[in-house]
Amino acid sequence: MPAAETPSAANVDILIIGAGPAGLFATYYAGFRGMSVAVMDSLPEPGGQVSAMYPEKHILDIAGFTAIRGRELVERLIEQAAPYDPVYLLSQSAHHLQRHENGESSATFTVTSSTGLIVHARSIVVTGGIGKFTPRPLPAAQTYTGEGLAYFVRCLDDYADTDVVIAGGGDSAFDWAHALTPIARSVTLVHRRDTFRAHPATVAAITAAKVEILTNAQIRKIHGDRLIHGVEIAINDGTVHELRCQRIIAALGFTANLGPLLEWGIEIHNRRHIAVDSTMQTTLAGIFAAGDINDYPGKVRLIAVGFGEAATAVNNAAHYIDPQLPLFPGHSTDTAPAAIPA
Repeated sequence: MPAAETPSAANVDILIIGAGPAGLFATYYAGFRGMSVAVMDSLPEPGGQVSAMYPEKHILDIAGFTAIRGRELVERLIEQAAPYDPVYLLSQSAHHLQRHENGESSATFTVTSSTGLIVHARSIVVTGGIGKFTPRPLPAAQTYTGEGLAYFVRCLDDYADTDVVIAGGGDSAFDWAHALTPIARSVTLVHRRDTFRAHPATVAAITAAKVEILTNAQIRKIHGDRLIHGVEIAINDGTVHELRCQRIIAALGFTANLGPLLEWGIEIHNRRHIAVDSTMQTTLAGIFAAGDINDYPGKVRLIAVGFGEAATAVNNAAHYIDPQLPLFPGHSTDTAPAAIPA
C-alpha cells in the first residue's frame, strides 16, 4: 500500500482527484500514456469507498474475476499503476482551483489542498465517487471514546471469537453480518425499523443464519470505558435487552457532499454529480470526470463502467494537453517489452 507523499508542491501532467477504483485505473492509464500523475484523496489510504466500507466484501461484476475481495481489487490496481511512479497525496481534499489561460484552446490548473499543498497540473480528472463521505454517528456512542466501536470494518480477523452487535438495516449492515457469522462467536443485528433496505437475498440469508435480529430497536447505552463489554438495547414496546458484546459496528449510512468542487464553476446536477460529455469532459475545458461522480444520459453507476470512463477521460485529457497526441493510445499488447512490468 503506497504511503502518502507530502511535498510542498507538485507539478504533474494530470491530477487525479479521488483514489477509488476509477481513480486508480485512471492513474495507471495516465502512466501508460507517458504522463506524470498525482492522485489526491481525502482518505488516508487509496481505495475510496471500497477500502473504507467493504474491503472484505466479494465484488462479483469485475471483468475477468468470478469474485474478488474489495481489498484485493484495490491492491491490484495499485500494483498496476506502480511502474509509473504516481505521487499519492492522501489525507488531502482538493479545495481551491485556479485556471491559467495558455492561449485559445488550452489552460493549466493550480489546485490547493485542504492542508495548503499546491499542485500544478495540465489537466484534471475527477474520480471522487460520491465526494467526501462521513459516517452517521451512533447516538449512544457520543461519549464513548474507547476501543471496539467501528463504522467501517477494516479486517475481519479482528472480530474472531467475539460477540458482535451491528446497528443498521441496509446493505452494509447485512453484508457485515454475513461476513462475520462464520468468524464471530455471535452476531446480533439491531435495526430501528421492522423493514430493511438491504438486498432481499442478503436479508434472506441472514434470517436463515445464526444471527439474532432485533427490529424496532436501538442501542441505548454502551457498557464499558476503555473496552466494550455489553450494550443496552431499547425496544419500541418499552422492553430493554442487555447483550454481552465486545465489538459494535455502526452501519448507519453516511452523508456525502462534493464540498469545494461545488465552487469550481463546473456544471453539477443536484449538487451530487458532475455533468460530462461523451469525452468525459466537464463544462470546464481540461477538467474531466469519471466513475460514480459523473453524469450523462444513460449513466450506469458501476465500478466496471467507471474503468471504461477513466480510460476515456485520460485519453481525452492527453489529447487536450497535447493536441498532436493521437486520441487512441494503441493497444497495450503492442507495448515494447522493456515497458512491461515484471
